[in-house]
Amino acid sequence: MKFVDITNDIAFRKIFGNENKKKSLISFLNAVIDFPKNEQVVDVEITNPYQLGKLSGGKSTIVDVKAKDEKGNVFIVEMQIAEFDFFHKRILYYTSQSYVSQIDKGVEYHKLKPVYFIGILEFEIGQNPNYFSRHKVLDIETKEQVIADVEFNFIELPKFNKTIEQLESSIDQWTYFIKNAENLSLIPENVKDEGLKEAYTEADKQNWTKQELEDYERASIKERDEIGRIEFAEKKGEIKGKIEGKIEGKIEIAKQAKSMGLSVLDIAKLTGLTSEEIEKL
Repeated sequence: MKFVDITNDIAFRKIFGNENKKKSLISFLNAVIDFPKNEQVVDVEITNPYQLGKLSGGKSTIVDVKAKDEKGNVFIVEMQIAEFDFFHKRILYYTSQSYVSQIDKGVEYHKLKPVYFIGILEFEIGQNPNYFSRHKVLDIETKEQVIADVEFNFIELPKFNKTIEQLESSIDQWTYFIKNAENLSLIPENVKDEGLKEAYTEADKQNWTKQELEDYERASIKERDEIGRIEFAEKKGEIKGKIEGKIEGKIEIAKQAKSMGLSVLDIAKLTGLTSEEIEKL
């Protein structure tokens, strides 16, 4: 067996957004969301199903799958490979939109169903040392959850370092799959969950069509290009900041030297600034 990279655009939606293979998504949702045993997800309707044609030119930094279960609960599952400005505001806005768009009239509040956001991130966002965190609206003093309709769950892949022997929970096994499947050659023996087994099977390249593999490779190239672009922009900003810092330092030295009565020529030799720049101070 040779498994794909689950964080890849095509792979992610093929496994979690396939309306003909919903067992994997159902298993994953039940692993992440803390539902009581008698309230777990039984069936889902994928509202933006995997469609190869639409994904061929897809985005590479944010990939999402949306679904609704038999009770009307809404789920947003996102794979994000790179952090960006206003990340927290975007997911709050995005999740809120999914909540309010359920009804047309404000008087029908009773029809609003809970929305659960699940972010699988290839970067760290908080100080919590655990790779998995759950965020709810709680009373700060009593921890009572009065507002219970919106919940945010994050899986921070860089913080997950468990070996296959250390996996204790369903969320452990799913996160291990998402982060490590590409480097495995067999389905781990301790995988008993049928939905996770189906995910491994779907991730096996031998079960992919030629077109799917071509789009998978194309998405990988786009992802690498996007990461390279982000890293270049960060490096460029870092270099620019250092240059600006050096210039500001020279200007400060020139000001002090000028106040001490040094000549323009001496200040120019000391700082490397031109006579015109020094005269303007």
